[in-house]
Amino acid sequence: MEPIPQDLRLLRRAYWLIRLRWVAVAALSMAIFFASKVVGLALQCEVLYGIAGFLGIYNLLVYILLRYFGRSDDDEGDQFPIRSIKAIVNLQISVDLLTLTILMHFSGGIKNPFIVFFVFHMILSSILLSPKESYLQATFASVLIGLMAYLEQTTLHHYCLEGSIRLVSVSNDLTIFGITCENMYIMGVVAVMSCTFNLVVFITCSISTQLRKQEQGYWLANIELEQKDRIKDEYVSRVTHDIKGHLAAIQSSLDVVSKGMLGPLNERQSEFIGRAGERTRTLATFVRALLRLTRLRLSDSVDKQQFCLDETIRNCVEAARLKASDKTIELTSVVELSDSKVFGEQLSIEEMITNLVLNSVKYTPAGGKVEVVAKRDGDHVVITISDTGIGIPKKELPRVFDEFFRASNARATERDGTGLGLSLARQIVKRHEGKISVESEIGRGTTFTIELPLID
Repeated sequence: MEPIPQDLRLLRRAYWLIRLRWVAVAALSMAIFFASKVVGLALQCEVLYGIAGFLGIYNLLVYILLRYFGRSDDDEGDQFPIRSIKAIVNLQISVDLLTLTILMHFSGGIKNPFIVFFVFHMILSSILLSPKESYLQATFASVLIGLMAYLEQTTLHHYCLEGSIRLVSVSNDLTIFGITCENMYIMGVVAVMSCTFNLVVFITCSISTQLRKQEQGYWLANIELEQKDRIKDEYVSRVTHDIKGHLAAIQSSLDVVSKGMLGPLNERQSEFIGRAGERTRTLATFVRALLRLTRLRLSDSVDKQQFCLDETIRNCVEAARLKASDKTIELTSVVELSDSKVFGEQLSIEEMITNLVLNSVKYTPAGGKVEVVAKRDGDHVVITISDTGIGIPKKELPRVFDEFFRASNARATERDGTGLGLSLARQIVKRHEGKISVESEIGRGTTFTIELPLID
């Protein structure tokens, strides 16, 4: 089963945290080298490099652990993986805070100006975790800093940063209420850092909570829209199927009358029967296209098989040659595929290319040109259908693949048209994991480009 969006979002953020840690490992290694070799600080380089190495190994282990628990095929249900991922994220942040504390201890302790890096972890925890978990991490960080400061003043050795950079230095000779100034300074730093952690968590959690609520609302609205869209498609499918049957009955009845099988017709009667028959055929074409498009939208699978695309394209061109000849349009094709095969629904692809070629012929004035070119480009075949027709207005180009849309100049040139042909083409290409695009210039022509994946 597929993970729900909330699970997937947390999983992606957990991987994002791992990528950040790789950056941190590299940055830490370079910072140690720069500070010791270039700036001249007296550092515990062996220990610091060891911490960087530990971070790298630990990060790799977390990645492996996340790959294991991130699988969504667990037998215990949807909630087991998400609980495990949350635990891994909490563990990562806790270990990061502990590692950062050890790093600070061996590089100046509480006087190291890079102690502000704890704040970044508070921001990360607020983004990745719940408010309660974020406050717990903030408390843990405050305890770590306070414990480090206390132990360095009592039992642990304090590693001063000595070298060409002069850091904070506070006199230890003066006392206030029996407490040295240095100890008061350290206590102040701990208190300020603790307040900063909680303030950062509060602000970041507030923003993250609002964003999560909005994201959840958008996700639910999108699910509801998809359900309504599917209901609409099912309704349209049923209605168009019924209409198609009625139209077929009407058309057959009109054919019987128009052929004089029920008696001779006068000129006036034949004219009106002819008009009715033409309108019925136009409507039947529209209904068939709408039914085809709706079925494509509703269907989750395509009956695919291997077939030679070069032969299919040649068939499409030949199907449009008679209409092109009637308009004295020069129809040419260049197919350089050498028996290249695609895996798909041959009938749909042939129908799509034929309709695009016929469209080009329809909207190209007499004496114009239509060219079909098919070439291999790596593991794809690129099919271009170019014409010297009326073109498409630039501002209308983004809408040409929308359902029922027809360009303004196309409506003026040809009254009949369903506005579904290009929508069908887009659906068919999408189902075959391909791409379709259009370029056009008013009065100079249009070019449709189709990319379909090939199989070797």
